[in-house]
Amino acid sequence: MIPVAKAQLLEGKKGLIVGIANDQSIAWGCAKAFRALGAELAVTYLNDKARKYVEPLAQELEAPIMMPLDVGVPGQIEAVFERIEKAWGELDFLVHSIAFSPKDTLQGRVVDAPREGFLTTMDVSCWSFIRMAHLAEPLMRQGGTLFTMTYYGSQMVVENYNIMGVAKAALESAVRYLAAELGPKGIRVHAISPGPLATRAASGIPEFDELLDKAKAKAPARSLVSIDDVGMATAFLAHDAARLITGETLYVDGGYHIID
Repeated sequence: MIPVAKAQLLEGKKGLIVGIANDQSIAWGCAKAFRALGAELAVTYLNDKARKYVEPLAQELEAPIMMPLDVGVPGQIEAVFERIEKAWGELDFLVHSIAFSPKDTLQGRVVDAPREGFLTTMDVSCWSFIRMAHLAEPLMRQGGTLFTMTYYGSQMVVENYNIMGVAKAALESAVRYLAAELGPKGIRVHAISPGPLATRAASGIPEFDELLDKAKAKAPARSLVSIDDVGMATAFLAHDAARLITGETLYVDGGYHIID
């Protein structure tokens, strides 16, 4: 069950969570944290196959809106925001926690990336966040916060991360530009950079278990991050107490990124 927070710090806030695949997803950790702090949530699921895993989680969140969203399907992003506008008329925060690269593109060298695979990687992993920000802007009349998920491989070459590192670098740059453009309207924009997590998305990265072991051994905290750690850090940034923090890449990794 979702724990009930003693202080409903986000009571009255409404947000969209994109990217819950199952109860191991980073997006699920975020959703739990936002709900525990009193926020009302809309959630999406990728397709009919994913729905059976997401629907019980949406029920646990008491989410009044649950819709399919495959950003590769024309019109589905727009349909979600149209539903939110009709149901709520406003939006306070958005969590974008999706990324994808075709297997042959992800597992090959960056220098060998086929054009189609590169474009698909950038479309899903970066452009979809820009598009969602565009659609969220008119719903955030009183300001709001936009979040996306990134990884250390955007800044440093991480073995086997390959083309996704390129996409995440573009995503982090987009965060800075969006923060500059939307800041005058009171809209803050952040990239959240967790340490390695054993999620379904990460399973596509070769030798991922070795990466987890390395992170635990090197991080100053000597601990792997959990989806709940990521969720609470993300939820804090949606609170008014963080109103002057924007355009940042926040590392939630036990300090791993500071170690050579």
